[in-house]
Amino acid sequence: MVNVLQHGERVPREPLGEEDGKEDKAERPERPRSARDGEPQRPREVVWRNVVLMSLLHLGALYALFLIPRALLLTWIWSYACFMVSALGVTAGAHRLWSHRSYKAKLPLRIFLAAANSMAFQNDIFEWSRDHRVHHKYSETDADPHNAKRGFFFAHIGWLFVRKHRDVIEKGKRLDLSDLLADPVVVFQRKYYRTSVVLMCFVVPTLVPWYFWGESLWTAYFLSSILRYTISLNVSWLVNSAAHMYGNRPYDKTISPRENRFVTFGAIGEGFHNYHHTFPFDYSTSEFGLHLNPTTCFIDLMCWLRLAGSRKKATPEMIQARKLRTGDGSA
Repeated sequence: MVNVLQHGERVPREPLGEEDGKEDKAERPERPRSARDGEPQRPREVVWRNVVLMSLLHLGALYALFLIPRALLLTWIWSYACFMVSALGVTAGAHRLWSHRSYKAKLPLRIFLAAANSMAFQNDIFEWSRDHRVHHKYSETDADPHNAKRGFFFAHIGWLFVRKHRDVIEKGKRLDLSDLLADPVVVFQRKYYRTSVVLMCFVVPTLVPWYFWGESLWTAYFLSSILRYTISLNVSWLVNSAAHMYGNRPYDKTISPRENRFVTFGAIGEGFHNYHHTFPFDYSTSEFGLHLNPTTCFIDLMCWLRLAGSRKKATPEMIQARKLRTGDGSA
């Protein structure tokens, strides 16, 4: 049982279901059966609906760029605010809170993060967390939803264009997800996900600029909804693609995830990916605390406001020992 640092004291680390094992084995994923093990490769089934919708979304975002000069300054600020809120719904919410249980949040904060997660429109909390736990447990295998060994395009967006590999589905069913089903916020958001997405991802971002400062509905829709949503999607996808291919590996050179500052900046703190896959229980997903990590700043603020607590953190001794044992010597 690994010790972690909580509020300055070493305490036994709490395991996260089946996907969060001992620290030394956290990123030695099991290898599911696959075509590489002698089974015939099944042809990939393209989901043309997703291909068409994502193509239209990106064309809409491209058109939105031409609307930027005519938009009011407040609309720019509002669009960025929506980007940050939706990003926190993924980073502080679906990722660090619900997937990894790296800290605890009280009901008001969980409700806010669930609403922000609906604004992000990247699948509901339950499905996002389930797939992310599978990603960690079976990283870079056929059971990994966005297996980076299948190439940059697949890891970035291509995994959404094809049906999930059967290993993703089979391994996902074996995980203990009772903690997610026990949270009424997660259950409520899943039940009313479509309605919440329409409201939070498209209606609210569009109506606020129109109602409060007279922006045209057309401009507000394409900037605050379409362009903002497209950018937030691609920034999140870079964690799956670029952060698994480009960068150094100071904590564990035997795994694919890397430290990528570009991704860190865009994904508000999620680019310290070699660290995160080495110490997945750490609420900061980084050795460096608040540095380039707005999500950590947000969680710390919520703790100061007494809306969150029980932050889990790898000890300096643990980090240094891991660097010396498995790091690439870059830090």
